[in-house]
Amino acid sequence: MPMMNIPDDRPYDLACLGRLAVDLYAQQFGARLEDVASFAKYLGGSSANIAFGAARLGLRTAMISRVGDEQMGRFLLETLQREGCDVSQVQVDPHRLTALALLGLKDRDTFPLIFYRENCADMALDAAQIDARFIAQCRALLVTGTHLSTPGVRAASVAALDYAQAHGVLRVLDIDYRPVLWGLTPRGDGENRFVANADVTRQLQGLLPRFDLLIGTEEEFLIAGGVPGDLLASLRAVRAITGAGLVVKLGPRGCCYIDGEVPGRLDEAMTVPGEAVEVLNVLGAGDAFAAGLLSGLLRHQDFSQAARIANACGAIVVSRHACAPAMPTQAELHHWFSGRCRANPGEDDTLSHLHRVSVKRPEWDALCVLAFDHRAQFFELARQAGADSARLPDLKKLLVRAAESVESSHRLQGRVGVLIDEKYGLDALASATGRGWWIGRPVEHPLSRPLVFDGTASLGSQLARWPREHTVKCLIYTHPDEAYGLRLAQESRLRELWEATRISGHELLLEVITPPSTLPVPGTVAARDAAILRTVKRFYNLGFKPEWWKLAPMAPAGWQALADLIQQHDPYCRGAVILGLNQPLADLAASFAQARNPIVKGFMVGRTLWAAPAAQWLAQEIDDDALIRGVAGNFAALTDAWFERHAAEVA
Repeated sequence: MPMMNIPDDRPYDLACLGRLAVDLYAQQFGARLEDVASFAKYLGGSSANIAFGAARLGLRTAMISRVGDEQMGRFLLETLQREGCDVSQVQVDPHRLTALALLGLKDRDTFPLIFYRENCADMALDAAQIDARFIAQCRALLVTGTHLSTPGVRAASVAALDYAQAHGVLRVLDIDYRPVLWGLTPRGDGENRFVANADVTRQLQGLLPRFDLLIGTEEEFLIAGGVPGDLLASLRAVRAITGAGLVVKLGPRGCCYIDGEVPGRLDEAMTVPGEAVEVLNVLGAGDAFAAGLLSGLLRHQDFSQAARIANACGAIVVSRHACAPAMPTQAELHHWFSGRCRANPGEDDTLSHLHRVSVKRPEWDALCVLAFDHRAQFFELARQAGADSARLPDLKKLLVRAAESVESSHRLQGRVGVLIDEKYGLDALASATGRGWWIGRPVEHPLSRPLVFDGTASLGSQLARWPREHTVKCLIYTHPDEAYGLRLAQESRLRELWEATRISGHELLLEVITPPSTLPVPGTVAARDAAILRTVKRFYNLGFKPEWWKLAPMAPAGWQALADLIQQHDPYCRGAVILGLNQPLADLAASFAQARNPIVKGFMVGRTLWAAPAAQWLAQEIDDDALIRGVAGNFAALTDAWFERHAAEVA
């Protein structure tokens, strides 16, 4: 790699200018796009994918583009922001819609693709709004080829390149040739990657001298050089007009780098071999490659080191569904290069787990959860009060208001949550969703042993309807010494649950309760702690790694033993929360003093907080406001006890 003058000590490592769109990926593999029944929604657009992927690898990235002033535009901005990408330079268009792309996965070689980009927002990127001061704060600027294809976006790209040159910013072109976006194919032929066209070559060559580094496939260098069917001649034509470094992507064969004169044979160039993997989806592989390459180069690695990262990123992404969400993390790459990764990424459980848990996720340093996912208990309360169970949905909506009250009074933003069921709490769930709360939903049939899922024989189908922000909560009554047949039945259902959540993407909370009948009378507390810890260890040994554990209060030694188990088996585990078991409020508060281990993040308590006020409300002894005050008062008292325990720990 030549010595490139890449500036340091700037706020942003990489700004990406170009396509920013919503990708709608077919969820049925092997189907024609005409026959696809459902799609998954992702961040898309080559530039956006690169900005996202580089941010995931630890670079400080920014996006320069344009979105519509509507839900899809906000989705894209929020997705980039969550990954740590700056969106201050993304223009919002009041008149145009955000671009869309529909993508299918027919077979290993066929990936039908339709771009919906007629007068879309990102193709209206306004050159007058390109901020020279912002470009000056960047170490590198990447532009993709689509934004050289029309006069408007070409002017915006040129403006950004001029500012980059003036401030010594590394200028990178990902050629990203899509003939359909240059108007060279029918609109339904989006997957076509090459059509020779002298006018496109002329337009590209008019701007190639402005770049320091060019990245492209063999076909993309054919269009850039303009000699169809002759890659070396095309590379020489490119070299004749620019001294930029040339990175040629060779698919599964890897990539090569050409610094000076183009060699007589391509294999004489500096070449880094690729990674042999089973391909699910080639779309997005080039974007992952660029993100990986730049993450290495901007850390001042030489080309061979950076290309190894780039090849690995591309290989991992082609084994997965989607582009941006498939991008690997640094933890995944560490595993990839450790020598312990399986040849096919899709079959490596460790890699898959790291992909779930090492990405940016909402942080919960403490968690105070009002649990009212109970079903049988609420029905029984209504029966005892002589009330119609049809009132229970309204009761649960009022409990959401109680949680809202404590969130406000105790400044619990980012620390409050609810556990709500679907049977009586569907409206309450809708009310709680979208507030930034932790939200859990139960899947177990109440009191079932062996475990039975509630209301469905197809858990995976049920989870497909849940918002992604909802955490799957499953309560299992179990003891490590229970009868062999019972244990196998329980673990079989847990395996089904585990695999369903791995596919759906929902986080999982396992609530483990040891039935009192399985414990010896003497030394019950110590025996319960030991039984819980043995159960947790067995579940880890079976490969289950839930994001959360919900457990009864334990002695300090028990919490430390749990922390040791989690550190050994899954350091990415969110931690544990304390369940209530309908204990008196004072007893629960006292138990918090025993839970000072950092592995314990908070509590999820129900009947202790709402049973008495709910019974009064159902009996029409108190009104809505009194119910809310009563539950909120109890919830606030327990919240105070939790943070007082933390304050005592700090003191």
